[in-house]
Amino acid sequence: MARHLITSAIPYINGIKHLGNLVGSQLPADLFARYQRGRGHEVLYLCATDEHGTPAELAAAKAGKPVAEYCAEMHETQAEIARGFRLSFDHFGRSSSPQNHKLTQAFAARLDTAGLIEERVETQIYSRADGRYLPDRYIEGTCPNCGFESARGDQCDNCTKQLDPVDLIEPRSVISGSTDLEPRETKHLYLRQSKMRGELSDWIDSKSDWPVLTTSIARKWLNDGDGLQDRGITRDLDWGIPVKKGDADWPGMEGKVFYVWFDAPIEYIACAQEWVDAGKGTDWERWWRTDKGADDVRYTQFMGKDNVPFHTLSFPATILGSGEPWKLVDYIKSFNYLNYDGGQFSTSRGRGVFMDQALEVLPADYWRWWLLSHAPESSDAEFTWENFQQSVNKDLADVLGNFVSRVTKFCRSKFGEEVPAGGEHGDRETALIADLERRLRAYEGHMDAIEVRKAAAELRGIWVAGNEYLQDAAPWATFKTDPEAAAMQIRLALNLIRFYAVLSAPFIPDASAQLMDAMNTEDDAWPGDVAGALSVLPVGHGFSVPDVTFRKITDDEREDWQARFAGTRG
Repeated sequence: MARHLITSAIPYINGIKHLGNLVGSQLPADLFARYQRGRGHEVLYLCATDEHGTPAELAAAKAGKPVAEYCAEMHETQAEIARGFRLSFDHFGRSSSPQNHKLTQAFAARLDTAGLIEERVETQIYSRADGRYLPDRYIEGTCPNCGFESARGDQCDNCTKQLDPVDLIEPRSVISGSTDLEPRETKHLYLRQSKMRGELSDWIDSKSDWPVLTTSIARKWLNDGDGLQDRGITRDLDWGIPVKKGDADWPGMEGKVFYVWFDAPIEYIACAQEWVDAGKGTDWERWWRTDKGADDVRYTQFMGKDNVPFHTLSFPATILGSGEPWKLVDYIKSFNYLNYDGGQFSTSRGRGVFMDQALEVLPADYWRWWLLSHAPESSDAEFTWENFQQSVNKDLADVLGNFVSRVTKFCRSKFGEEVPAGGEHGDRETALIADLERRLRAYEGHMDAIEVRKAAAELRGIWVAGNEYLQDAAPWATFKTDPEAAAMQIRLALNLIRFYAVLSAPFIPDASAQLMDAMNTEDDAWPGDVAGALSVLPVGHGFSVPDVTFRKITDDEREDWQARFAGTRG
């Protein structure tokens, strides 16, 4: 039995995420976690909400709530939606937890002792009206390059020129609109990533099995321009983890907090402590410390490509720089973007389908199947309602659902609601078993390699093989001349339903559970060999005819949803 530590990029607290966020990290991580559990391995799957930083403060202010109260409510909202999508986290933590406060401060102390933290004085923009320093992206003005009137302090979205807030013409606060801004000196801590460039580069070069998307982004940050830059790890904010050296105060850093991108990845580790403290598990260190048993753990991270630099460079710099025996990631599965119906998902404009809305429209399995079978692995992917309708109707309703319905209803009408006796396998059945054996091993190979789309295609091929067998064997015709042969064909087909339920559980867990229940079995053991798997349900074993496993999407529904999600979230 192997041990798998799995984390997905932690979602930001300020609002409900869209389907592109879901397929970029949490959903494929859940697929992998469910698969590894199904194979009998020990799994710890962790995620959390990312709760610090200016956007959290602003979202709370907009909601008219204290930031701590807002974050607590949004954490529960995101947890509930995750449950709705059947995301099987062992623990869903919070980056604002006491465990993460303590651990982040401890890492900072270790890094300082190692000479990897430097105090620097820098000039930032202060808003008198807001009574606070403003991050670059919370300053807007006219771009000096192209004249665009809503350029941000870090970049102009119109001409893409990199900017500094002092470059803007007539800069103003995004928070209040005030132009009463002034540059002020402030002191901050920097993580000296540049000192670790060689060690990080060697580490990245050793990951020859990583996706090209992951390593190419890491190498770009390592080598382009002046190479890997030092990174500020503190901010002038009220909400966050106070800057301390372990338990001790940090002179000169009073009133400051750690930058969200410093503390958020550390929450992966703290989340395991939360898991234990919540009474869900024991001995979190055996997952995270190589001196406490984590040397045999396989650690896999899932994330969208925008998060790759922080997980390949900044977080490893924190881990390696601490000099302590923390577990480093073994494999990073990164994803491109999912676009929406000819454009992009837009949280601000409410364009696209958000996770809560999706569950109001259709059950989780419909979305899980489409998103995973179209995962943006090698390039960006696009969600269209036409493609969604076609995939649901053909893959789920016509191939899987129709097979289950035909087999169970025919058996009930001719043999009753139990596995029928009679007949022996012939050439047709031998050929099917050989085909399924080959496909099963291919499916396992794709799942082990986290090739999500290929795994989905192979699973669909396994469903199709059963349908083709049923069409070819035609037990409804065989029954008229050879009832015993028809009984054998249906006995095989009923066992195929359980076989499908076991293999499909990582993708469509609710449908899998429904089929297992209909087949009246709790035997969800992963098939070692197909022949054995297709004889698990013995002669005389009772079953029931399930309700419709997947229904078809009508043209009217598709058109209605397409209009509903075109622009405003309401």
